[in-house]
Amino acid sequence: METPLVSIITPSFNSEKFIAETIQSVQNQTYQNWEIIIVDDCSLDKTLSIVTKMALLDNRIQLFQSEKNSGTGIARNTALTKCKGRYISFLDADDLWKPQKLEKQIDFLKTNNLPFTFSFYDCIDEEGKSLNRTVEAPRNLSYRQLFFCNYVGNLTGIYDVNYFEKIAISSIRKRQDWMLWLTILKKIKTAQPLPESLAFYRIRENSISASKLDLLKHNFAVYRTFHGFNIVVSLLCMTGFLFTQLIIKPGYIKKVKL
Repeated sequence: METPLVSIITPSFNSEKFIAETIQSVQNQTYQNWEIIIVDDCSLDKTLSIVTKMALLDNRIQLFQSEKNSGTGIARNTALTKCKGRYISFLDADDLWKPQKLEKQIDFLKTNNLPFTFSFYDCIDEEGKSLNRTVEAPRNLSYRQLFFCNYVGNLTGIYDVNYFEKIAISSIRKRQDWMLWLTILKKIKTAQPLPESLAFYRIRENSISASKLDLLKHNFAVYRTFHGFNIVVSLLCMTGFLFTQLIIKPGYIKKVKL
């Protein structure tokens, strides 16, 4: 059975607390034909030494350093130039994959003849403890639905380079993943998730997901800068976004029974 190479893009910055566990979650994959491209954005902690030691023991781990701190978008684009795989996937330096993540997604792509997919994911806190929440998504995600809400967890998305070629990440400092999925959905119109939780998303105290005000600010920037809308249209789009967040999306967040 063919096992095409999967390239995993991981930007890092001051990630010493999480990076080893993140890499280990990749090493624990049942699908083993992968490379992880880590681009460090001038960390000031022990991130570099941790990754360097792990890379010496596993040549599938590749480490590159930014010349100056430029944000995750630039780091991801740098990693993109180094990728050699047929499939591009993403994993931030504090998130985790479940062991069968790649195997199940590659099989799902092949079986359904898809160029892109994603999955559900569980939420954990900064210490790795379960928050008893699973984030799901529409089973047939349309561009219109994605336009008003990013249903695709960055740590779950994977696309076929043979179909799309490599897709550059937006230079906007935040919400690059949403803009990437919008670019993909604009071409293929709809996307199907693998309807199973395959990853753990870590919610940190200083993250955008933890700050509703920052989330609104950065989403507004997507409508203004990425889509190029004027202020009035962007505000109307934000109204649709807020409606989706308050009324529609909560139905896709499931509480896990203890």
